[in-house]
Amino acid sequence: MRVLSGIQPSGRLHIGNYFGAMRQHLALQHENEGFYFIAEYHALTSNPKPDDLHKRIFDVAADYIALGLDPQKAVFWRQSDVPEVIELEWILSCLTPMGLMERCVSYKDKIAQGISPNHGLFSYPLLQAADILAFNSELVPVGADQKQHIEVTRDIAKKFNSTYGDTLVIPKEHIVHSVAVVPGLDGRKMSKSYNNTVEIFESEKSMRKKFMRIQTDSTPVDEPKNPDTCNVFALLKLVADENELEQWRQRYLAGGMGYGDVKKRLAELMLEYFAPYRQRREELENDHAYLRKVLDDGAERARKIARETLDRVREAVGLRA
Repeated sequence: MRVLSGIQPSGRLHIGNYFGAMRQHLALQHENEGFYFIAEYHALTSNPKPDDLHKRIFDVAADYIALGLDPQKAVFWRQSDVPEVIELEWILSCLTPMGLMERCVSYKDKIAQGISPNHGLFSYPLLQAADILAFNSELVPVGADQKQHIEVTRDIAKKFNSTYGDTLVIPKEHIVHSVAVVPGLDGRKMSKSYNNTVEIFESEKSMRKKFMRIQTDSTPVDEPKNPDTCNVFALLKLVADENELEQWRQRYLAGGMGYGDVKKRLAELMLEYFAPYRQRREELENDHAYLRKVLDDGAERARKIARETLDRVREAVGLRA
């Protein structure tokens, strides 16, 4: 089954990205045909500085490969290297009802968060539909907050097929559920927009300091504590084995434990977990030639499929050669 996933180069990846979805996305490449792309066109909706965007593209490429993406097994490319997607977006836009786009809640949510409105932000679901449909994607792993965009993609593809004949593959959603809540340093969902993240590959010293800053309640050391409402324990569940986790649970319930103890252990376990990935990431840090080759090779493979899809679409709508 062909699985497709994209990620915006909006900054360095954090542990919420990894445990929340990325780990599950990468796991799908081993038993499926994995297609992964860096969505820099989508990133343009926030008007990043050109130099920042260029650097982030290679940062994301290095992060993904270091964290386990296999370029020999999966197809990995930059969105802008497959221009057929943009032409497909325009053709689809001429068939997409305005009401369908106006019902998308992500645009309203982002505006409510104070993000400056622009047409790219409004038509984001349409470009996402083109990203998915161009590659005959069968399965699209997304978080629950992206479910509506997959429904929009399915609606657009069905409308196209009913109008012009069976041309586009109708994708299925695959809702990715986090193995656990991934809280940020302040207890809210870990997100760059909240400035509460711990980056996967930041320095060991910085990572330890951040874990020690995780917000906890004011329960005195000698009193029992509730592990199920503790941000530190929620993060510990991501990396501790069952036996150790149960030991910590009992220490919480028994009292006599300071939060600093569990924060220190959390930092140790996180550093141990990412140590092999960190070594590979350091090797890739300045190897732009290798990263560029991986992305160029992936784009060539991806573009061949997108071109075939676009040829079918052009033929269907009357744009014959």
